[in-house]
Amino acid sequence: MLRRMLLMLIAVGLVLGGIVGFQAFKAHIIKRVMASFANPPQTVSTIEAAYQSWQPQLTAVGSLTAVQGASLSLEVPGIVSEIDFKSGQDVQEGQVLLRLRDDDDEARLRALQATADLARITYERDRRLPPGRVISQASLDSDAANFENAEAQVATQRAIVDQKTLRAPFSGHLGIRAVDLGQYLPAGTAVVGLQALGTLFADFYLPQQDLSRIKVGQSVTAAVDAYPGRNFAGRIVAINPNVDPASRNVLVRAQLANPGHLLLPGMFATLAIGTGAEEQHITLPATAIAYNSYGDLVFVVVPAPKHAEGQPGLIAEQRFVTLGPARGDQISVTKGVGAGDIVVTAGQMKLHNGSPVVVNNTVQPSDSAHPVLVDP
Repeated sequence: MLRRMLLMLIAVGLVLGGIVGFQAFKAHIIKRVMASFANPPQTVSTIEAAYQSWQPQLTAVGSLTAVQGASLSLEVPGIVSEIDFKSGQDVQEGQVLLRLRDDDDEARLRALQATADLARITYERDRRLPPGRVISQASLDSDAANFENAEAQVATQRAIVDQKTLRAPFSGHLGIRAVDLGQYLPAGTAVVGLQALGTLFADFYLPQQDLSRIKVGQSVTAAVDAYPGRNFAGRIVAINPNVDPASRNVLVRAQLANPGHLLLPGMFATLAIGTGAEEQHITLPATAIAYNSYGDLVFVVVPAPKHAEGQPGLIAEQRFVTLGPARGDQISVTKGVGAGDIVVTAGQMKLHNGSPVVVNNTVQPSDSAHPVLVDP
């Protein structure tokens, strides 16, 4: 009996020991698994902070206008008898574009010219006669006045005839024709637009505090969204002599070269005016900056003191930074990051100070001072 009880107690002890041991082993495994889940490595992309040369500049948005541009029309009414241009055509100064019917005006001009010729002949004949004998001085003076009056009437009628012909006042590029053959045109009706596109003006405003940084002749570059990545060179040609009292801004005009006539009047452009010597800035992609109410910060990747498995690893170190001017996709950092620091550019939303990280730079965010817009 005693032996049986002893064997039973031993069996119960073994069972209880196994259960306790299994529970302890399970708790240890769960602890290790939970520890690994508590702070797993986060995948991030990074960039090495470096100095870049930036020239200080002013930026503004302006509107483009033609150096010479007009909506062409005629001073007199009439019916269109001839159209000598096509929409979108390049024309030269003085080129005939359109004529109104002028048969009656031409006939009147010929009649007046005949009268003027007769008056000239009469005056020339009487002038050759001895004065005071055959013809009086009063008659000679009357002949001269008649001749001058006839010439004046011819000039007036010729001007009327000329007004019925539309000519290009300057060389340029025509717009879309707004009239048709046989149409009656009242005086002042717009016929077609003409723009000189070789050079354009860009008018823009700057605040009065920037007046000391600009001057006539200063170089300017312009960019338009119609041609991403392309800059058009120019220079400041005029600064308005008064400041707008409502906005305290001053109007500035720049003249831009327009190779290939790519720019058109009416476009808006972003203008950059270089001021001063180049400066060295540590720059980062704008995506590297985390903004919050406590200040702007970045995460810098540094070696961990010791990896969990005894191997060296990487962790994210949080640093508050002071930001400088921004340009394109880049922003300058004046304090908090040094040249050579490895800064997280994507994935920082998952990080906190001391988070283990894994670097994967397969995909990088845009990092350009002059980004190019690409249509989707």
